[in-house]
Amino acid sequence: MKNGKRLFFSVLLLFSMMLSLSAQKTPLIADGAKITLVASDYTFTEGPAVDQEGNVFFTDQPNDRIIKWAVSDGSVSVYMEPSGRANGLYFDRQGNLLACADEKFQLWRIDPKKNVTVLVDGFEGKNLNGPNDLWVDLKGGIYFTDPFYKRDYWERTEKEIKNERVYYLTPSMEKIKIVANDFVRPNGIVGSPDGKTLYVSDIGAKKTYSYNISEDGYLTNKQLFVDMGSDGMTLDNKGNVYLTGKGVTVFNSAGEQIQHIPIDQNWTANVTFGGKDQKTLFITAMNSLYTLQMNVHGVTHQN
Repeated sequence: MKNGKRLFFSVLLLFSMMLSLSAQKTPLIADGAKITLVASDYTFTEGPAVDQEGNVFFTDQPNDRIIKWAVSDGSVSVYMEPSGRANGLYFDRQGNLLACADEKFQLWRIDPKKNVTVLVDGFEGKNLNGPNDLWVDLKGGIYFTDPFYKRDYWERTEKEIKNERVYYLTPSMEKIKIVANDFVRPNGIVGSPDGKTLYVSDIGAKKTYSYNISEDGYLTNKQLFVDMGSDGMTLDNKGNVYLTGKGVTVFNSAGEQIQHIPIDQNWTANVTFGGKDQKTLFITAMNSLYTLQMNVHGVTHQN
Protein backbone atom coordinates (compact mmCIF):
# COMPACT_ATOMS: atom_id res chain seq x y z
CA MET A 1 0.00 0.00 0.00
CA LYS A 2 2.84 2.38 0.91
CA ASN A 3 4.62 1.62 -2.37
CA GLY A 4 1.37 2.36 -4.21
CA LYS A 5 1.06 5.73 -2.52
CA ARG A 6 4.68 6.58 -3.31
CA LEU A 7 4.11 5.65 -6.95
CA PHE A 8 0.93 7.77 -7.08
CA PHE A 9 2.62 10.85 -5.64
CA SER A 10 5.68 10.37 -7.86
CA VAL A 11 3.46 10.26 -10.96
CA LEU A 12 1.52 13.29 -9.72
CA LEU A 13 4.76 15.23 -9.14
CA LEU A 14 6.07 14.29 -12.59
CA PHE A 15 2.79 15.37 -14.18
CA SER A 16 2.90 18.73 -12.36
CA MET A 17 6.48 19.31 -13.49
CA MET A 18 5.53 18.52 -17.08
CA LEU A 19 2.63 20.99 -16.92
CA SER A 20 4.93 23.65 -15.48
CA LEU A 21 7.56 23.12 -18.17
CA SER A 22 4.86 23.17 -20.84
CA ALA A 23 3.51 26.48 -19.50
CA GLN A 24 6.99 27.99 -19.47
CA LYS A 25 7.53 27.00 -23.10
CA THR A 26 4.29 28.60 -24.28
CA PRO A 27 5.33 31.62 -26.37
CA LEU A 28 4.35 35.02 -25.03
CA ILE A 29 3.38 36.25 -28.48
CA ALA A 30 0.40 34.69 -30.25
CA ASP A 31 1.21 32.39 -33.14
CA GLY A 32 1.74 34.40 -36.32
CA ALA A 33 1.15 37.75 -34.61
CA LYS A 34 3.01 40.78 -35.90
CA ILE A 35 3.41 44.35 -34.70
CA THR A 36 0.51 46.40 -36.07
CA LEU A 37 0.63 50.16 -36.53
CA VAL A 38 -2.66 51.59 -35.23
CA ALA A 39 -2.05 55.32 -35.67
CA SER A 40 0.86 57.70 -36.22
CA ASP A 41 -0.72 61.16 -36.08
CA TYR A 42 1.05 62.32 -32.92
CA THR A 43 4.21 64.04 -31.72
CA PHE A 44 5.10 61.82 -28.74
CA THR A 45 2.86 59.09 -27.37
CA GLU A 46 2.94 58.04 -23.71
CA GLY A 47 1.04 56.73 -20.70
CA PRO A 48 -1.32 54.00 -22.01
CA ALA A 49 -4.01 52.87 -19.55
CA VAL A 50 -6.90 50.43 -19.89
CA ASP A 51 -10.39 50.87 -18.48
CA GLN A 52 -12.82 48.18 -17.31
CA GLU A 53 -14.21 47.60 -20.81
CA GLY A 54 -10.79 47.25 -22.43
CA ASN A 55 -10.62 50.71 -24.03
CA VAL A 56 -7.10 52.11 -24.04
CA PHE A 57 -6.27 55.75 -23.34
CA PHE A 58 -2.87 57.29 -24.06
CA THR A 59 -1.34 60.74 -24.20
CA ASP A 60 0.20 62.96 -26.85
CA GLN A 61 1.89 65.26 -24.39
CA PRO A 62 3.45 67.82 -26.75
CA ASN A 63 -0.03 68.43 -28.20
CA ASP A 64 -1.67 68.47 -24.75
CA ARG A 65 -4.26 65.80 -25.38
CA ILE A 66 -5.48 62.37 -24.28
CA ILE A 67 -6.39 59.90 -27.03
CA LYS A 68 -8.83 56.98 -26.80
CA TRP A 69 -8.65 53.66 -28.65
CA ALA A 70 -12.16 52.15 -28.63
CA VAL A 71 -12.52 48.42 -27.96
CA SER A 72 -15.84 48.37 -29.85
CA ASP A 73 -14.47 49.17 -33.30
CA GLY A 74 -10.76 49.90 -32.96
CA SER A 75 -11.24 53.58 -33.75
CA VAL A 76 -8.90 56.23 -32.38
CA SER A 77 -10.11 59.69 -31.37
CA VAL A 78 -9.23 62.65 -29.17
CA TYR A 79 -10.76 62.11 -25.72
CA MET A 80 -9.67 65.28 -23.93
CA GLU A 81 -7.93 68.46 -25.08
CA PRO A 82 -6.36 70.29 -23.34
CA SER A 83 -5.32 67.72 -20.75
CA GLY A 84 -2.96 69.47 -18.36
CA ARG A 85 -0.04 68.13 -20.40
CA ALA A 86 -0.95 64.66 -19.14
CA ASN A 87 1.80 62.06 -19.24
CA GLY A 88 1.29 58.79 -17.34
CA LEU A 89 -2.31 57.56 -16.94
CA TYR A 90 -4.05 54.91 -14.82
CA PHE A 91 -7.65 54.01 -13.99
CA ASP A 92 -8.85 53.72 -10.41
CA ARG A 93 -11.50 51.22 -9.27
CA GLN A 94 -14.30 53.76 -9.66
CA GLY A 95 -13.59 54.24 -13.37
CA ASN A 96 -11.87 57.61 -12.98
CA LEU A 97 -8.87 58.32 -15.16
CA LEU A 98 -5.86 59.44 -13.12
CA ALA A 99 -3.30 61.59 -14.91
CA CYS A 100 0.18 62.90 -14.20
CA ALA A 101 -0.59 66.44 -15.36
CA ASP A 102 2.83 68.02 -15.38
CA GLU A 103 1.86 71.37 -16.93
CA LYS A 104 1.44 72.60 -13.35
CA PHE A 105 3.18 69.64 -11.65
CA GLN A 106 -0.09 68.08 -10.48
CA LEU A 107 -1.89 64.78 -10.16
CA TRP A 108 -5.42 64.80 -11.60
CA ARG A 109 -8.54 62.68 -11.30
CA ILE A 110 -10.76 62.86 -14.38
CA ASP A 111 -14.24 61.43 -13.88
CA PRO A 112 -16.26 59.78 -16.71
CA LYS A 113 -17.88 63.16 -17.48
CA LYS A 114 -14.38 64.69 -17.80
CA ASN A 115 -14.65 66.76 -14.64
CA VAL A 116 -11.19 67.34 -13.20
CA THR A 117 -10.20 67.16 -9.53
CA VAL A 118 -6.64 68.11 -8.59
CA LEU A 119 -5.48 65.44 -6.13
CA VAL A 120 -1.91 66.66 -5.65
CA ASP A 121 -0.71 70.22 -6.10
CA GLY A 122 2.74 70.35 -4.55
CA PHE A 123 4.52 68.91 -1.53
CA GLU A 124 5.31 70.80 1.67
CA GLY A 125 4.64 74.13 0.00
CA LYS A 126 6.82 73.48 -3.06
CA ASN A 127 6.01 72.52 -6.63
CA LEU A 128 6.73 68.91 -7.53
CA ASN A 129 9.32 68.23 -10.21
CA GLY A 130 6.75 66.80 -12.62
CA PRO A 131 4.67 63.68 -11.87
CA ASN A 132 5.43 61.17 -14.59
CA ASP A 133 4.00 57.70 -14.02
CA LEU A 134 1.65 56.14 -11.47
CA TRP A 135 0.07 52.96 -10.12
CA VAL A 136 -2.99 52.46 -7.90
CA ASP A 137 -2.83 49.89 -5.09
CA LEU A 138 -5.63 47.63 -3.88
CA LYS A 139 -6.73 50.17 -1.27
CA GLY A 140 -6.97 53.03 -3.74
CA GLY A 141 -3.72 54.71 -2.76
CA ILE A 142 -1.58 56.10 -5.57
CA TYR A 143 2.16 55.65 -6.05
CA PHE A 144 3.73 58.11 -8.46
CA THR A 145 7.20 59.01 -9.68
CA ASP A 146 8.41 62.61 -9.74
CA PRO A 147 11.43 63.07 -12.01
CA PHE A 148 12.57 66.42 -13.39
CA TYR A 149 12.38 66.76 -17.17
CA LYS A 150 12.58 70.40 -18.14
CA ARG A 151 9.59 71.26 -20.35
CA ASP A 152 9.53 74.07 -22.89
CA TYR A 153 6.04 75.07 -21.69
CA TRP A 154 7.26 75.78 -18.14
CA GLU A 155 8.30 79.21 -16.96
CA ARG A 156 10.58 77.73 -14.30
CA THR A 157 13.98 76.35 -15.20
CA GLU A 158 15.09 74.79 -11.90
CA LYS A 159 13.76 72.30 -9.38
CA GLU A 160 12.04 73.42 -6.20
CA ILE A 161 12.51 69.96 -4.68
CA LYS A 162 16.03 68.63 -5.01
CA ASN A 163 15.30 64.91 -4.75
CA GLU A 164 13.51 62.99 -7.50
CA ARG A 165 11.30 60.64 -5.53
CA VAL A 166 8.48 58.15 -5.40
CA TYR A 167 5.48 59.43 -3.43
CA TYR A 168 2.39 57.69 -2.08
CA LEU A 169 -0.97 59.44 -1.90
CA THR A 170 -2.99 57.65 0.77
CA PRO A 171 -6.43 56.18 -0.07
CA SER A 172 -8.12 59.06 1.77
CA MET A 173 -6.43 61.40 -0.74
CA GLU A 174 -5.38 63.54 2.23
CA LYS A 175 -1.73 62.68 2.89
CA ILE A 176 1.35 62.36 0.68
CA LYS A 177 4.24 60.21 1.89
CA ILE A 178 7.79 59.99 0.59
CA VAL A 179 8.30 56.25 0.07
CA ALA A 180 11.54 56.18 -1.95
CA ASN A 181 14.13 58.92 -2.04
CA ASP A 182 17.37 57.52 -3.45
CA PHE A 183 17.00 57.77 -7.22
CA VAL A 184 18.88 59.50 -9.99
CA ARG A 185 15.67 59.80 -12.03
CA PRO A 186 12.67 57.56 -11.27
CA ASN A 187 10.28 56.95 -14.12
CA GLY A 188 8.25 53.80 -14.88
CA ILE A 189 6.30 52.22 -12.03
CA VAL A 190 3.93 49.26 -11.66
CA GLY A 191 2.73 46.98 -8.87
CA SER A 192 1.82 43.32 -8.70
CA PRO A 193 -1.90 42.39 -8.72
CA ASP A 194 -1.70 41.04 -5.16
CA GLY A 195 -0.52 44.46 -3.99
CA LYS A 196 2.64 43.10 -2.37
CA THR A 197 5.39 44.15 -4.79
CA LEU A 198 6.20 47.47 -6.47
CA TYR A 199 8.60 47.80 -9.40
CA VAL A 200 10.24 51.18 -9.97
CA SER A 201 12.59 52.11 -12.77
CA ASP A 202 15.49 54.46 -12.12
CA ILE A 203 15.98 55.43 -15.73
CA GLY A 204 18.76 57.82 -14.72
CA ALA A 205 20.78 54.96 -13.22
CA LYS A 206 19.70 52.41 -15.88
CA LYS A 207 18.28 50.08 -13.23
CA THR A 208 14.91 48.75 -12.13
CA TYR A 209 14.18 47.82 -8.52
CA SER A 210 11.54 45.81 -6.69
CA TYR A 211 10.13 46.65 -3.26
CA ASN A 212 7.86 45.01 -0.74
CA ILE A 213 4.75 47.07 -0.03
CA SER A 214 3.90 47.43 3.66
CA GLU A 215 0.38 47.67 5.07
CA ASP A 216 0.84 51.42 5.60
CA GLY A 217 2.00 51.95 2.03
CA TYR A 218 5.70 52.34 2.78
CA LEU A 219 8.25 50.43 0.72
CA THR A 220 10.77 47.97 2.18
CA ASN A 221 13.34 45.42 1.04
CA LYS A 222 14.68 47.26 -2.00
CA GLN A 223 16.19 44.76 -4.44
CA LEU A 224 17.84 45.23 -7.82
CA PHE A 225 15.50 43.58 -10.31
CA VAL A 226 17.42 44.17 -13.55
CA ASP A 227 20.29 46.31 -14.82
CA MET A 228 18.02 48.23 -17.16
CA GLY A 229 16.02 51.39 -16.77
CA SER A 230 12.60 51.91 -18.30
CA ASP A 231 10.33 54.72 -19.41
CA GLY A 232 7.15 52.79 -18.70
CA MET A 233 6.26 49.25 -17.68
CA THR A 234 3.53 46.66 -17.25
CA LEU A 235 2.98 43.11 -15.99
CA ASP A 236 1.26 40.05 -17.42
CA ASN A 237 -0.62 37.23 -15.70
CA LYS A 238 2.53 35.07 -15.59
CA GLY A 239 4.33 37.67 -13.47
CA ASN A 240 6.55 38.82 -16.34
CA VAL A 241 7.68 42.46 -16.31
CA TYR A 242 7.71 44.49 -19.54
CA LEU A 243 10.24 47.33 -19.76
CA THR A 244 10.58 49.91 -22.52
CA GLY A 245 13.28 51.92 -24.24
CA LYS A 246 14.74 50.18 -27.27
CA GLY A 247 11.58 48.30 -28.06
CA VAL A 248 9.98 46.21 -25.30
CA THR A 249 12.10 43.85 -23.19
CA VAL A 250 10.36 41.19 -21.10
CA PHE A 251 11.78 39.68 -17.91
CA ASN A 252 10.38 36.86 -15.83
CA SER A 253 9.79 37.34 -12.10
CA ALA A 254 13.38 36.25 -11.40
CA GLY A 255 14.75 39.09 -13.52
CA GLU A 256 15.79 36.88 -16.44
CA GLN A 257 15.23 38.23 -19.94
CA ILE A 258 12.80 36.00 -21.84
CA GLN A 259 11.72 38.15 -24.79
CA HIS A 260 12.58 41.25 -26.78
CA ILE A 261 10.00 42.92 -29.01
CA PRO A 262 11.68 45.29 -31.47
CA ILE A 263 9.82 48.43 -32.49
CA ASP A 264 10.85 50.41 -35.56
CA GLN A 265 11.23 53.69 -33.68
CA ASN A 266 14.10 55.48 -31.93
CA TRP A 267 12.35 55.16 -28.56
CA THR A 268 9.56 53.10 -27.06
CA ALA A 269 7.95 55.01 -24.21
CA ASN A 270 5.32 52.82 -22.61
CA VAL A 271 3.21 49.69 -22.78
CA THR A 272 0.01 48.14 -21.41
CA PHE A 273 -2.45 45.34 -22.10
CA GLY A 274 -5.90 46.20 -23.44
CA GLY A 275 -8.79 44.99 -25.55
CA LYS A 276 -11.80 42.95 -24.45
CA ASP A 277 -9.72 40.11 -22.97
CA GLN A 278 -6.59 42.20 -22.29
CA LYS A 279 -4.55 39.94 -24.56
CA THR A 280 -3.51 42.78 -26.85
CA LEU A 281 -0.28 44.58 -26.01
CA PHE A 282 -0.49 48.32 -26.71
CA ILE A 283 2.82 50.05 -27.29
CA THR A 284 3.42 53.81 -27.45
CA ALA A 285 6.56 54.76 -29.37
CA MET A 286 7.50 58.24 -30.59
CA ASN A 287 4.66 59.44 -32.88
CA SER A 288 2.78 56.14 -32.98
CA LEU A 289 0.59 53.56 -31.28
CA TYR A 290 1.18 49.87 -32.02
CA THR A 291 -0.51 46.62 -31.01
CA LEU A 292 0.62 43.01 -30.74
CA GLN A 293 -1.55 39.96 -30.03
CA MET A 294 -0.35 37.92 -27.07
CA ASN A 295 -0.93 34.53 -25.42
CA VAL A 296 -0.73 36.17 -21.98
CA HIS A 297 -2.98 38.90 -20.66
CA GLY A 298 -2.79 41.96 -18.44
CA VAL A 299 -3.35 42.06 -14.70
CA THR A 300 -4.90 45.42 -13.90
CA HIS A 301 -7.06 45.25 -10.80
CA GLN A 302 -10.23 45.48 -12.88
CA ASN A 303 -9.72 41.81 -13.87
